[in-house]
Amino acid sequence: MVLIRHRRRNMDFTFGGKYRLEEELAVGGCGTVFYGVHTVAGKEVAIKVEPAVAKHSPLLHESKIYKSLMGGPGVPWIIWSGKQGDYNIMVIDLLGPSLEDLFKMCNRHFSLKTVLLLADQLVRLFSSTAKASAVQSPHGSHPGAYHGHQYSLWFLPQISRIEFIHERGLVHRDIKPANFVMGTGHAAHLVNVIDFGLAKKFRDMRTNMHIPYQQDGQHGVGTSLFASLNTHLGIECSPRDDLESLSYMLIYFLRGSLPWRKLRATTVSGTWDLIRDAKIAAEGTLTNNLPREFALFHEYARGLEFGDVPDYAGMRALFRGLGKRAGVRYPDMDDPTGIAHWRGFDWMAGRSHERGQQIKL
Repeated sequence: MVLIRHRRRNMDFTFGGKYRLEEELAVGGCGTVFYGVHTVAGKEVAIKVEPAVAKHSPLLHESKIYKSLMGGPGVPWIIWSGKQGDYNIMVIDLLGPSLEDLFKMCNRHFSLKTVLLLADQLVRLFSSTAKASAVQSPHGSHPGAYHGHQYSLWFLPQISRIEFIHERGLVHRDIKPANFVMGTGHAAHLVNVIDFGLAKKFRDMRTNMHIPYQQDGQHGVGTSLFASLNTHLGIECSPRDDLESLSYMLIYFLRGSLPWRKLRATTVSGTWDLIRDAKIAAEGTLTNNLPREFALFHEYARGLEFGDVPDYAGMRALFRGLGKRAGVRYPDMDDPTGIAHWRGFDWMAGRSHERGQQIKL
C-alpha cells in the first residue's frame, strides 16, 4: 500500500463520492484499513483498501459476505464497496478495539467474569433459532447439563451474531480475538464479528445440502494459534471448527496464553505442524485449573462430526450455569440502557472507546 500513501501527499482520496480517507489504522494480509469520514455528514467510517490486481479479489469477496449478512446482530454494516481507480474499496462501520487489543491492555489476563460475559455473547454469535440437535459430548453429557441439571433455554429464540452467520450457511474460518471488536458509544458493550475474508459457504441455502467432507492433507486456513485440529489436518471446515477455535480463544483469555503460542519453525508449514503436535499433546491438560465448563465446551466442540448441527443453546446454558454460581449478572445486551451493567468487563472501569483505540476491520 506504499503507492496510496505516496499519492495521498499530493491528492485528496475520496471514495464513493463522499468518503474521505484520513489516516491509516492497520495493515493486514488482504489490504490496509484507514480511518475515514463522510465529507458532508462527518460520520466516521473505516475504509478498507486493496490494490485491484488479483482476478479474484479477497476484498470484493469479503464485501459480498458482509452484504449477505447486513442487518444481522453483531455484523457491521457495509456502507459502500466497489472498484475505484487502481483499488478495490470497502467502506464499513467504524468500531471499537478488538478483544486482542483489550486483552493486551489488561496485561494479558481476563477475569472469569469477563470471560463469561464474553462467552455469553460469543456463543450467541453461533447459536441457532432452529431446533438444534442434541449432540452428545465425549463424556456422554449434553453440554447444557451440569451435575444432572438442565439449565433454562429461555434465550433460544434470540437471533444473534454467528448464529446468524451459520444460519446463512457460512463458516467464518478465522475465529480469533483480533476478529472480534467492541462497539462504540451506547453499543460499547456489544461484540461484533469482523474479517470475513476467509469465510466460506458450508451449506447451499437453496438446496440445504451440506458441502462434502474432504481432506487434502495440507494445513488449513486461518490462524494456527486458534485453528481447530481438523483444520491442521487439512479437513474442510464446518461449524464445529469455528466452535473449537472459540474454545481455544476462551481458554487463552483465562490462561493468559496457550502452550503453543511461541512455537516457530523455519517455514509456515513447519510452524503449523509444530502447533498441531502441541495441541494434540495438550489435550488432557489444556483446561487444568479452569472451571470444568471450559473442558466440557472444548470436548464437545472436538467431539462434533463434520455435518453435525451444534447445540448452541446448550453451550450458552453451560456457561450461564457457571455464571449464576459465580454471581455474574447478564443484562439485556440489546437494551442501550443496560450498558451500565456491563461494567463487569475488565476494561470498562470508566473508560470509553476513542478513535485512537479503533484498530482493525
